Amino acid sequence: MDEKAIQQFPVLRSAYGGLTKSERRIADYIVAAPEEIMEQTISDIANATESSEITVSRFCKKLGFSGLQELKLNLIAGMSAAENKEFHDIRSGDRCSVVASKMFQNISDGLQDTLALLDYDAVDAAARILRRARRVAVYGFGNSATVCRDIATRYLRLGLAIQAYADSHMQVTSAALLSPADAVIAVSHSGASQELLQSVQVAKDSGASVVVITSHAKSPLAKLADVCLCGMGREVRYSSEAGASRLIHMAIGDVLYTRIAMADAELFQDNMQKMRREITKKRI
Repeated sequence: MDEKAIQQFPVLRSAYGGLTKSERRIADYIVAAPEEIMEQTISDIANATESSEITVSRFCKKLGFSGLQELKLNLIAGMSAAENKEFHDIRSGDRCSVVASKMFQNISDGLQDTLALLDYDAVDAAARILRRARRVAVYGFGNSATVCRDIATRYLRLGLAIQAYADSHMQVTSAALLSPADAVIAVSHSGASQELLQSVQVAKDSGASVVVITSHAKSPLAKLADVCLCGMGREVRYSSEAGASRLIHMAIGDVLYTRIAMADAELFQDNMQKMRREITKKRI
């Protein structure tokens, strides 16, 4: 896979990790020659990638499209947007001002890529789940644990009974004690952490609803979700894709937070006033 070229196609980047070997050949072919795809039929692509027409059709549907024509329209939009973007990798001789400029630009581009991927109906569905939940547990490890703590801190202001867990033993303990009245938010860049998958599976077995925030829409974690919200950052030298995705996942959490607050604005404002009144007492 051409890491630089695939940057202009967020939907391919997000789904790539969950594709089969033959489906990855199709994705690689599209990334290598996107203009040629526009003139080709399913049969042409199947022949060029040594796959079958059924595999090409399945590939399109796996990405969330009704067929090849809809995929082509998405590719056109991606190429059009990419004309105004440039992937900014960090070079060893870059000055601090250049590094800062590139980092901020890549964060901005990652946010725009995620905005193009974000399923607004899924966001509202997740908001409904969390609003109705008796209590909410938030699970994540590593970089994702910082996202979980941020979510728990912010969502507490909404009046939700919410707690973040970054220890695998604490996760499965809390998951085992959940009920159908409860919900879990699971955050993971890869969506393939074995311990997180175990925690979420225990939560599902307990009847809890699961909202997933991840970079990979076809990951094992995404398959466990009742609602999956997907977005990913852009990897550059000295910063992993997982690290870049941390800010993207926080942004998704902020959108979800705002939608929950909007659903009961009066209660939210009351909670904020109470919180500010008490916090003010702690200041000099």
